[in-house]
Amino acid sequence: MTTTSERVRPTAMYVGLGLTILATLVPVLDIATVDTLAGHVRDAYPDWGADDVRKDRDAIAIYLVGTGALGIVLWVLTIRAFTGGRRWARAAMTAACGAGLLVALTNLSLGGDHYDVVVPYGYGVLTLLPCLAGLVAVVSVWRPARRA
Repeated sequence: MTTTSERVRPTAMYVGLGLTILATLVPVLDIATVDTLAGHVRDAYPDWGADDVRKDRDAIAIYLVGTGALGIVLWVLTIRAFTGGRRWARAAMTAACGAGLLVALTNLSLGGDHYDVVVPYGYGVLTLLPCLAGLVAVVSVWRPARRA
């Protein structure tokens, strides 16, 4: 019989994967709809023309989508490793969570010439959400298994 913490592990991982997919899609959906990323660039560089704003906006979006795609790959690999009973699954999950936290904290703090932060705060917080699920998963896999 499994305990609640053993059932939380895959659930937290799947929640983290879903949040990462969401965080990866949001920049693309934003550009296709309201384009807050372009507004963020225009606020930092009001004298720039539309072409320069578009290039910088695209660079930010590509970065967000690229790091999100890498996060998706890491989630899938760690979920498969964990559910497949691989010995290295806990270490891989911990390393992936650390990498995700590093990226998310960088997103929340990295400034630029005229930017307070290059990645808008809303996107930085969005990239932090999967890390919370990752922390739950990491804590649960390192806890000793209890039998009911």
